[in-house]
Amino acid sequence: MPTQADRPRSRAWGRRLLVATALAGGVATAPPAAAEEGAPASSAPTVRCSVTDERLAELSGLVVVGDQMLALNDGGSQVTVYGLDSGCRVVDVQTSAVDPFDPEDLGVGPGGEVWVADTGDNNTERSTIALHVLRPGGATALHRLTYPDGAHDAEALLMAPDGTPYVVTKEVLGSSGVYRPAAPLVDGGTVPLERVATVNVTLTGTPGGPVGRAGQLMITGGAVASDGSALALRTYTDAYVWPLAGSDVAGALGGTPVRVALPESPQGEAISFAADSRTLVIASEGLPSAVTEVPVPAPATAAPAPASESAGPGLAALTQEGSPLPAALLAALGATLVVWVGSRMLRRP
Repeated sequence: MPTQADRPRSRAWGRRLLVATALAGGVATAPPAAAEEGAPASSAPTVRCSVTDERLAELSGLVVVGDQMLALNDGGSQVTVYGLDSGCRVVDVQTSAVDPFDPEDLGVGPGGEVWVADTGDNNTERSTIALHVLRPGGATALHRLTYPDGAHDAEALLMAPDGTPYVVTKEVLGSSGVYRPAAPLVDGGTVPLERVATVNVTLTGTPGGPVGRAGQLMITGGAVASDGSALALRTYTDAYVWPLAGSDVAGALGGTPVRVALPESPQGEAISFAADSRTLVIASEGLPSAVTEVPVPAPATAAPAPASESAGPGLAALTQEGSPLPAALLAALGATLVVWVGSRMLRRP
């Protein structure tokens, strides 16, 4: 396989990473009230542009950088991040000569470095997961991590303003673990993760996704606002937005989020904040993929995010909307079967 040095590097990509550096380097600490200044509930989603490039047929990660975007495809024989212009056209490509297992999400660190979360694991068989780092000057790094409690499938990355990566797992029953490195990351080395929080989501009734109602429970992407004021997690159908103070991601996730019902899509996994840090930008796998801006309403007018602490992990998710437990269990089991069959059909040799 040719090395990264064998491939020409785009000058425009470097300029875009400098923009990312300027945005991420100016992260501000905002009080929790900052996330309450959302758009009016009547604001409708608007399509920014549509991705039609065949290289992004499985778009799973997205980060807005000014009026540009960085995008990640789920798969490929090397780590690849695409730079998109305001019309969703690919104008730059950055690679690292590493064959990833299952890349799922993107984040931008405080120095403008781009983080690729190679954390997907449909069959929960990986002994390690990986974070790939692409730096503005062209250098790359590879960090391997191990869970303290066995393998997990994970599709969401939250990059804290201080540069700490948080991995959020994708769980069929809606109770997702939040993990961060328990020791300093080592390029080429392996460090343990520690579980620092749990996020419980529930059935919402929002349509969308490839696995029916169970898709309302599965976290498929994450994002942190460029000004550090908020963070978001999404499922196939809904987004959840928390105010963020400093870099206390675990503390933020212990609060009550604003839930935003997302436009229906076939397999929505990508999420970012827009440059204004108050609007969500989302996209789905499949072509064409509409990149859609979704205003975040203020908590007083937002759809509530039902609490689940009294029922234990995942159980409240199975009893919302008056739905009997067996129906939700069937939805979850059906989703598990779909994921298992799909992973067997698409499993890499």
